[in-house]
Amino acid sequence: MAKSTKSKTTSKKNSSAIGSSWKEHLMLKDQRTRKIVGGLICLFSVFMLLSFVSFLFTWKSDESAIMNGAEYFEKYPEAFKNWMRQLGAKLSFELMHRGFGLSAFSLPFLTAVIGLRIYSNSKSFNIYVALKYTLFIVIFFSLLFALVFHNSYPVLAGLFGIQLFNWLESLTGVIGVVLFLLFFLASILIWNFNIDLFQLIGVAGKKAMNVRLKRGGKSGSAEDDEDDIDLNIPTETLFEKDKINVPEKEENVVRDLPVTPAEPVKKPEPVAEKSNDLDLEINRTVEEEIVEEPVVKPIEHQGLDTEYDPRLDLSSFKFPEIQFLNEYADSKTEVSEDDLKRSKDLIVETLKNYKIEVSQIKATIGPTVTLFEIVPAPGIKISKIKNLEDDIALSLAALGIRIIAPIPGKGTIGIEVPNKTPEIVSMRSNILSKKYQQSKFDLPVCLGKTISNEVYVADLAKMPHLLMAGATGQGKSVGLNALLVSLLYKKHPAELKLVLVDPKKVELTLYNRIERHYLAKIPGDADAIITDNKQVIRTLTSLCVEMDNRYALLQDALVRNIKEYNAKFLKRKLNPNEGHRFLPYIVVVIDEVADLIMTAGKEVEHPIARLAQLARAIGIHLVLATQRPSVNIITGTIKANFPARVAFRVSSKIDSRTILDGNGADQLIGKGDMLYSTGSDIIRLQCPFVDTPEVETITSFVGEQRGYPSAYLLPEVQEDSSGSSTEELDADERDALFEDAARIVVQHQQGSTSLLQRRLKIGYNRAGRLIDQLERANIVGPFEGSKARQVLMADEYALEQYLNDLD
Repeated sequence: MAKSTKSKTTSKKNSSAIGSSWKEHLMLKDQRTRKIVGGLICLFSVFMLLSFVSFLFTWKSDESAIMNGAEYFEKYPEAFKNWMRQLGAKLSFELMHRGFGLSAFSLPFLTAVIGLRIYSNSKSFNIYVALKYTLFIVIFFSLLFALVFHNSYPVLAGLFGIQLFNWLESLTGVIGVVLFLLFFLASILIWNFNIDLFQLIGVAGKKAMNVRLKRGGKSGSAEDDEDDIDLNIPTETLFEKDKINVPEKEENVVRDLPVTPAEPVKKPEPVAEKSNDLDLEINRTVEEEIVEEPVVKPIEHQGLDTEYDPRLDLSSFKFPEIQFLNEYADSKTEVSEDDLKRSKDLIVETLKNYKIEVSQIKATIGPTVTLFEIVPAPGIKISKIKNLEDDIALSLAALGIRIIAPIPGKGTIGIEVPNKTPEIVSMRSNILSKKYQQSKFDLPVCLGKTISNEVYVADLAKMPHLLMAGATGQGKSVGLNALLVSLLYKKHPAELKLVLVDPKKVELTLYNRIERHYLAKIPGDADAIITDNKQVIRTLTSLCVEMDNRYALLQDALVRNIKEYNAKFLKRKLNPNEGHRFLPYIVVVIDEVADLIMTAGKEVEHPIARLAQLARAIGIHLVLATQRPSVNIITGTIKANFPARVAFRVSSKIDSRTILDGNGADQLIGKGDMLYSTGSDIIRLQCPFVDTPEVETITSFVGEQRGYPSAYLLPEVQEDSSGSSTEELDADERDALFEDAARIVVQHQQGSTSLLQRRLKIGYNRAGRLIDQLERANIVGPFEGSKARQVLMADEYALEQYLNDLD
């Protein structure tokens, strides 16, 4: 059932992916598709132009061939004289003869503009302008040619022009057609160039008057000086009699006016330029209230009539002191209002360039980024804003711009802009916060601060497993240390055990000092920090055994989960003599899990998948860290059981989708900037910084206290000895073709099921059973994936001796 469900979901994802890719191609969003389609349209425009030019010379023969019908030009294909042959002749006949005549030459121009626009995606090729001029040419010149040549050369106007002319001529006469053409031409000039025709006519009339006046001045007598006209006077004064006697400059005129004391003239105050009138609401978050000193409840020795306290074994244990953590007060920086307004203006201006109006904007300042919440004007599509991430990042000259469209639970769109000087979020401020100190979580973990500067505390027991991923150097190791330190400051050694797997052998070595307090291991292992692959396999198998044992205890206690079981045990309702015990939470931290799965394969993957599916109810929780949780490393079964995921900065959108099943991690700015996904919501956080000296001080403080005699011991598991010895194969169970199959395998030195199928002419099931029998008989090695099994017999002589011994 699970396999069919998985296959259905996989097919749905594949079909949706194929559908989205086809949608991108059909919408011409793909660059390659755009270039191919644009080039094809440009090629068609050249084809049209050559067809039209050839039709001017071959239209008679082409027209007669078309009129004779399909049978004629199938019998005489050479009848078409057009350069583009049959298709060019038909296209020219339809668009020029039956269409628009010579005006059809505007159509190749229009198709060329469309093709170039699609090919280059450049706004310099304006399809709207090209379409406007094409319509003008088609209507105006078709009608003009019909007016002039309707009796002599009607082909120049085309059938469209002739019919339009006949219709207008029947309504208004030839004069009406001429007036319509003049009006149509004037309308086009006014629409495109905003020309005042009356002013144009007036200027032409003035120029004509000047010419006549000049000619008249030259022919008149010199005696009549009073009647001579000064040609140096501007022509405008000849038509404006009231202005002839007005002096050119007002300062030269002295007027006898009554002088009154003038009021002092107020100089206009300089008006500050505003890029927009939108007010910015700034939400400066107040520092979260902290507890001066963590309050630790003392452990009191109680009698048998009270609840059992598992911490009594280490009653003198002291939690790490808050002084071990640094404060980093110098890193606190404030974002100025000028910077906020500048960013606001640039965002609004960028959106306006794309015709997106903003009605309201608000800024929330966080430790690393500032969130601008905008409310777009009605009618604006969200997807239009979502596609402007790169344009806004370019205008702000900033990295890590992320757009949340829309913000869940709000009617706004969020634009996250990184601060110029990010603030370091200290582990100290997280530990001292009220949210952490007063939390009732079973496994409280400080994940950092949100954009609103609030400490974010999550419960690892409810996650129930956590997947951490991100590129090298972006904060994964610091994130693991922050998670472990959060647990050490809150949980007593009796309540929590850690299984630490460190293939790199350098990241988690500091926690060796708390082995007798917090760590768990298999009996006989020298080091509690697991670094060897074989040791990892044994430990994970042991955890599976521990899981089965705990489920058996829950079954006997008639409870469903570890919380109910421990509550029952603390109330002394379960008898320790019957095997019941207090169950501490076990947190398994595996760093670089991809390296383990690549080297150990199924042996690691299988127990991880079991624990991920079943272990949450009995208090075993996994924290897996890797650079990139690709499908070939972490299977869908494992990934489906890790709804809680932390993504640090990655290099591409593909990596972001691999981790979060969505975009965003590629837009982070690094240095602890991360996205935390709970399956439904994605929250941007700044991971708390805890340095190596701080971890060293904490582990040293814990390690120097009295602890348990040894680490918490996991169930011991037997070594898998299938590689060295095999189960004895009974002669009665052997297939009749067993010996023949053994000889074929040794002869070809290839343990392959397909080889036995071909040679023995049997089906797949029987060949598979034969291979299993050969493995049990130590003739071939174990299964190795897609590779053929190793043949353990050197030659046929050794095989015959072995077969004789079996008999």
